[in-house]
Amino acid sequence: MSQYSKEIDKRRTFAIISHPDAGKTTLTEKLLLFGGAIHVAGAVKSNKIKKTATSDWMEIEKQRGISVATSVMAFDYEDHKINILDTPGHQDFAEDTFRTLTAVDSVIIVVDVAKGVEAQTRKLMEVCRMRKTPVIVFVNKMDRDGKDPFDLLDEIEEELKINVRPLSWPIDMGQRFKGVYNIFEQKLDLYTPSKQYVTESVEFKDINSPELEKHIDSSLAEKLRADIELIEGVYPEFDVETYLKGDIAPVFFGSALHNFGVRELLDCFIRIAPSPRPVQAIERVVNPYEDNFTGFVFKIHANMDPNHRSCIAFVKICSGRFERNANYKHVRFNKGMRFSSPTAFMAQKKETVDEAFAGDIIGLPDTGNFKIGDTLTSGEELHFKGLPSFSPEMFKYIENADPMKAKQLAKGIEQLMDEGVAQLFVNQFNNRKIIGTVGQLQFEVIQYRLLHEYGAQCKWEPISLYKACWIESDNAVMLENFKKRKMQYMARDKEGRDVYLADSSYVLTMAQQDFPDIKFHFTSEF
Repeated sequence: MSQYSKEIDKRRTFAIISHPDAGKTTLTEKLLLFGGAIHVAGAVKSNKIKKTATSDWMEIEKQRGISVATSVMAFDYEDHKINILDTPGHQDFAEDTFRTLTAVDSVIIVVDVAKGVEAQTRKLMEVCRMRKTPVIVFVNKMDRDGKDPFDLLDEIEEELKINVRPLSWPIDMGQRFKGVYNIFEQKLDLYTPSKQYVTESVEFKDINSPELEKHIDSSLAEKLRADIELIEGVYPEFDVETYLKGDIAPVFFGSALHNFGVRELLDCFIRIAPSPRPVQAIERVVNPYEDNFTGFVFKIHANMDPNHRSCIAFVKICSGRFERNANYKHVRFNKGMRFSSPTAFMAQKKETVDEAFAGDIIGLPDTGNFKIGDTLTSGEELHFKGLPSFSPEMFKYIENADPMKAKQLAKGIEQLMDEGVAQLFVNQFNNRKIIGTVGQLQFEVIQYRLLHEYGAQCKWEPISLYKACWIESDNAVMLENFKKRKMQYMARDKEGRDVYLADSSYVLTMAQQDFPDIKFHFTSEF
């Protein structure tokens, strides 16, 4: 056991995922409120109030009221150190979220009681299932009318393909919402609408005692007893081991906006959620309790601070302890590097840290040394895997709209592409730059950020393409023939690899038939 094991056991690193508007950013904010990390919750929706949500700090996010970049926030709560990654819910930024899920040990899924499970949430759940990441569900917006809780649980089981077990249960909903019975702690939590402080709760071991009627109407008390009896009959008893294996999801009910049910979620979370788990590298499994430091870059963000044109590489520490100014090996470059100002985040407020442990996320100032997926170690040759770029679905030519600013544009494109927001392909036939994204919104974000952060104006021109495929083959002659025949559709990605830009699914299928020795890959990791 390493000397740092006490520190590592305290760590809880998780992501909050949901469909847009289910209340994910609001929930993140209320969690920060309990950690004492912020003192007043920003009104996320209201643009009249200048205090915007702490985790949405980029200009474009403030204007649109959506999260487009994953933010990292750390706070202390009851002797645990909690790292939250707030992910964008908007599906145009799904790729950022997929990568974030490689850096967390567990996940909280937020579901809107009225809308239920939406498509985006299903996709993200598949990633959790693939990685066996434990999941807790928080059903939000109980202060509004929505689906019957039992129907909602059925829907969650069916849509997310996971067994559930309620650990709290709502007493009515909408205007009539009275609170929840906390099954996990056997407490009655009564609801009073308030956005700033937390509602009181009463210890309540025996739900069948007539005392219950003193707190809520007799009709509601009857219904609550019947519901709880049904839950105990239908759902398996809650077992932490099954949850940690990713086979069962505990469910909590509440209203993040009104600060209700959030503390219950947090209290249960720190008790049952996993501390840092072993990570699979290509060479071996890395145990968090090893003494030697290892970590990987899962995200790069340009311009955290608009006054300095710097990028920050987000590193998830997988094992051991990271020290400021120590010499670490950058595996891809095979050279040593020192970091004099590693930072920890409280959304945009960042502070320099002297040390960090497995489970933590740190930011390293980056002047172009890092790519997504890079590994840092105390000297060992290690490669962490599972950070692919997916094949984009939308393509546009990017052109310079201001000839005086060609340099700024080139630099801006390079830095934004390193972030993994979108991918750049250079057509080998006419050298034009093509940007590929998974969603329309990214084109707007890129244009906005190029103008506001780099002073460069770009314009988009349409190009009709179906998919980008990375190609490779052991048959050199066939590869040459293919490239000659598809000359106008060949491009290179920013690593200089060959990419075939197919203009329709029919053409792609024909190419796969005509050139059987060529492998067509739809993610950059092969």
